[in-house]
Amino acid sequence: MNINNPKNLDRILLLTTWVRIVEAGSLSAAAKQLNTTQPTVSRRLQSLEQIFKCKLMLRTTHQLKLTDEGDTCYQYAKQLLEQWSILEDTVVGNETSIIKGRLRVRAPHAFGQQQLIKPLMKYLTMYPEMRIDWLLNDTSPDFLADNIDCAIHVGVITNPNVVAKLIGYVPRIIVAAPEVINKHGDINHITELQQWPWIAVSTFYNHELTLKNTVLNTTCSLALDPILSTDNLYSALECVKGGLGIGAISSWLVKPYLLTGQLVHIAENWQADPLPVYFVYPYSNYYAKRLRLFIEIMTIGIQQMIGIDQNDDHIKM
Repeated sequence: MNINNPKNLDRILLLTTWVRIVEAGSLSAAAKQLNTTQPTVSRRLQSLEQIFKCKLMLRTTHQLKLTDEGDTCYQYAKQLLEQWSILEDTVVGNETSIIKGRLRVRAPHAFGQQQLIKPLMKYLTMYPEMRIDWLLNDTSPDFLADNIDCAIHVGVITNPNVVAKLIGYVPRIIVAAPEVINKHGDINHITELQQWPWIAVSTFYNHELTLKNTVLNTTCSLALDPILSTDNLYSALECVKGGLGIGAISSWLVKPYLLTGQLVHIAENWQADPLPVYFVYPYSNYYAKRLRLFIEIMTIGIQQMIGIDQNDDHIKM
């Protein structure tokens, strides 16, 4: 067999590479997402163009522009790859040893660097042929450009063009170090907390925080002037633990420090609105089995972490 003949190359691999080039916006970005080199991606593109005997894209200094043939190739390639995934899943059936491929998953820093590692390891142990790109950041992903298969998102969903499956809710409570409480004393009314030093988690609150009284079912909005505002939950936690100020922090994160007395739950009848946790992924007519299995396992792990009944909130795809 002549391996230099493009007709002998893996057509699925070539089409996958082409889709990545288009959606990533460049050969270098596609190479990074495919865990290969730019010259390799370039050779695959050239092979695909040789097969179709036409140019699929025009390269300029600043961008890549699809030809009409390139756009047609992209549209059909997406459909063919989707059908290939269906075929793979149908043939494999329930054989877990055959579940293989790669998933790119975006998770928030607070969950992703520690709490979700156990279910992540469980998935990779059950399906040893799988590969995971575990990307930690708190920004909304561009699923196409970044080649993200799914994301774990905490907070309100602002993108209407995605599928968002609710996993559960994370309660938030107001906590402080004992020395901060000793310095400022007891409060007679919840609004007095406005005068305390605050550490704000800017992703969820900054200059205003609405609290709900779980006993009286009333609400109160606090006007805040935080001495520190950060988009990193762990940074906020460390500052609160260090006595810099008070904060509304996810209950699962502060629980160990409440047990040791490093932190104290103040204004116990008042809570900020719980934060919803979602699995988010782009619309598709079909989702690969490796993705569906991943979401099932991670959902159970997240629900155990935030302390809800897993039997009530399974994601069905």
